[in-house]
Amino acid sequence: MAEYTVVGGGAIGGTLAFHLARAGHRVLIVDADEAHVAAIRSNGLVLRGPDGDARVSIEAVVPDAAPAELRGVLLAVKAQATAGVLSWLEPRLASDGFVVSLQNGLNERLIASVVGPERTVGAFVNLFADVVEPGVVRDGGQGALVVGEPDGRISERVERIVADLQAWGPAKATDNVEGYLWAKLGFGAMLTTTALADAPMAELIDRHRPLMHAITAEVLAVALAGGRRLEAFDQFDPAAYVPGSTAQDAATDRLTAWLRTMPKDRSGIWRDIAVRHRPVEVHDHYGPVLAEAASRGVPVPLLTAMLERLRAVETGEAAMSEQHLVELGR
Repeated sequence: MAEYTVVGGGAIGGTLAFHLARAGHRVLIVDADEAHVAAIRSNGLVLRGPDGDARVSIEAVVPDAAPAELRGVLLAVKAQATAGVLSWLEPRLASDGFVVSLQNGLNERLIASVVGPERTVGAFVNLFADVVEPGVVRDGGQGALVVGEPDGRISERVERIVADLQAWGPAKATDNVEGYLWAKLGFGAMLTTTALADAPMAELIDRHRPLMHAITAEVLAVALAGGRRLEAFDQFDPAAYVPGSTAQDAATDRLTAWLRTMPKDRSGIWRDIAVRHRPVEVHDHYGPVLAEAASRGVPVPLLTAMLERLRAVETGEAAMSEQHLVELGR
């Protein structure tokens, strides 16, 4: 069985580590949260689902106690932590090792610049999960997971990783991981906008359709300007939201119906602000989008205004309120 080091044992990393360990793989979790590590070491990692808790024994350490050499690394830290983690990881990564970016946003280029493109694997992940207390991850339902080489190859390495990650669910290989990542940035613009208010994602998307359609179209316009081929996933079809499409309402009907089936009804961004009171990662997600929009002359006024409002809510300068969505819609 393969050996994996999961760097970042939170919602994504914890969920995948649980399933890999339960399938018999040797898994080490490295996490900076000492309480989370201590709970996993004492009681195992708990995955909390609608049918109750399941538990698996996993080795867990803080970064300073990690082994000197690592091979199969599943990187699942927040996007804003990537650069700092890479400076710690690069000296430990074996010459034949690799790093899989199981993160939100566009992190593969940064990872490759530090550890080398030959040791970098791209991935798109859309999991609905949360860490609800130290050592406990709440499973929010099935999502999507796609792995591919950043240069478009489906290598033997990718096929092995996918086969192992199928212990979680329907993981698959792709020759277009970038197309999935940009499509998720379009979908993520909707979810990020819902974090401006304290209400279920599906309800806010449904009530503010023109805003949601327009802000998604801005992100996807940047992707298309860069010549990318967008990929559908779960119940999000990017083709329905590109500029000029007339299929948005039907697509949003399907999307909101699916979101209403998820046990997790608010985004991780909302949770970071309202519950965990910590900085959100979406500014790092959309920084490259804003930069490329500027370089290609693609206007993104709604995305820019939404992120400015989110920063104000995040820092406490403004309160969470649906009025933000109303005003953005105007």
